[in-house]
Amino acid sequence: MARVPQTFLDALAVRTWCVLALEGLGRAREEIDAINVYPVADGDTGTNLYLTMESAVTAVEAVFAGHAVGAGEPGKPALADTVRAMAHGALIGARGNSGTILAQLLRGMAKVLAADGDQPHTDGSGLRLALRHAADSARHAVAHPVEGTVLSVASAAADAAGAAEGDCGTVARAAHAGACAALAATPGQLAVLRRAGVVDAGGRGLVAVLAALVETFTGEAPSGVPAPGGEVHGIGAGGLGGPVEECADAVAEGGPAFEVIYLLEAEDAAVARLRERLDGLGDSLVVVGGDGLWNVHVHVDDAGAAVEAGVEAGRPYRIRITHFGAGDVHTAGAGRPPGERAQRAVVAVVPGEGLAGLYAEAGATTVLARPGEPPASGELVDAVRRAHAREVVLLPNDADLRHTAAAAAEQARTEGIRVALIPTRSAVQGIAALAVHEPERRFDEDVVSMTSAAGATRYAEVAVAEHQSWTMAGICQAGDVLGLIEGDVAVIGADVTATAETVLDRMLQAGGELVTLVLGDEAPESVAERLEARVRESYLAVDTVVYRGGRQGALLLIGVE
Repeated sequence: MARVPQTFLDALAVRTWCVLALEGLGRAREEIDAINVYPVADGDTGTNLYLTMESAVTAVEAVFAGHAVGAGEPGKPALADTVRAMAHGALIGARGNSGTILAQLLRGMAKVLAADGDQPHTDGSGLRLALRHAADSARHAVAHPVEGTVLSVASAAADAAGAAEGDCGTVARAAHAGACAALAATPGQLAVLRRAGVVDAGGRGLVAVLAALVETFTGEAPSGVPAPGGEVHGIGAGGLGGPVEECADAVAEGGPAFEVIYLLEAEDAAVARLRERLDGLGDSLVVVGGDGLWNVHVHVDDAGAAVEAGVEAGRPYRIRITHFGAGDVHTAGAGRPPGERAQRAVVAVVPGEGLAGLYAEAGATTVLARPGEPPASGELVDAVRRAHAREVVLLPNDADLRHTAAAAAEQARTEGIRVALIPTRSAVQGIAALAVHEPERRFDEDVVSMTSAAGATRYAEVAVAEHQSWTMAGICQAGDVLGLIEGDVAVIGADVTATAETVLDRMLQAGGELVTLVLGDEAPESVAERLEARVRESYLAVDTVVYRGGRQGALLLIGVE
């Protein structure tokens, strides 16, 4: 379907492009996974590109959601803020070799587009410069660039864009056409692709991203993408099965055993030394980022040494180690972890370490959501796989994670896992659901019982306002204590305990049998005692249970059943 085209590259065009790129990668994910044979035939390039782009989209949407008045237009953020968010989101969410390179491509573009912070938009000449810098910075980030890969496709796209004269649509079309031609040529540049009868998977993903750029500016998606099975240079698409499998065996036997990825907070000088150290440990080294935050990707035989090198350079976190020999978890036909599957498991998103421990004690597989860092759908899919069960109940515990959890559930279902998503909007609803969970029951009966328990639990939280804002309870100032009931601000106060008491009274006016309190690390020590006393004194036959949530963002979570 034709879309309204964008004339210039501004914040709205960036947002549109990111969304269209995510949709395009979603449609092409399986076919890209299927042709992934280089640098390792682990069948996850399409998935990694999708997850990386998903993180970029989330960051861009957050800028739009949090920007009441932007530069020049109400409700529209500045171009610089938007592209920086896009680049940062891709950086922190980058997955695999391909995702890490995509993150650097987006960062390279952002460097050019955000250079003039006051510029509301750019034209075709600005887009040409951005594509050129993107290709060059991605090539620089790879320790040993190889032709016939996404780097060749990116360079060809930048070359073609540089030769084009005209508006953003003209430049985008030229970049896409150049990328398509370069993609078709990849089997002739890389023997492993030629033997498998495929084009480069990462390059195919980049073509999808550039097709989204064309659609952003022209309103129509371009045609002419080379066939994934390699219908170029006389190679037929029907020969995917045997050649790819043979190629996978050849790569698996000769390459390192582990893929190591982590985010790293470090100075530039330390990262330069880290590059040299990791280059000596393995291959497929890609280090992207800057300004103190980096994403490190490498294939090694000694995963511990790769992590230790990161510790010496700075502070590594979000460390992810994949053993190639065990089969990558993204591959549809990969072998599962050893041992018999459990019949049923619960996977839950939790906002703090304390709750993570509580949920784990109840038998749930947890995904920790730190303040400001909601998990992507790929992290939820990984957790479903880790649960290693035939049936999984998924508890997002956050209204904003509904679509993310739905996407994860759909992905897990394609892998043969029966998944039921219970739309819990708070961790206290998840606690109520877990309390009635009985794995011995029929799956449908268990899901109905858990859903009913969660739905019967009203939820609230007490938090501190970060900035002035209009709310349903009036105008709040930075530092005010907010009492939110069912997601809406109901009370604005100056004292945590007094605000919490008011919130609890309002919730219990409708009745209740059990009050659940989850205290954050920064909540006053006395608040739990005061609320327990309040319940004892004013509400007969109502019980109270208190948990420690740790660093959960909110000062206090309240549940009433």
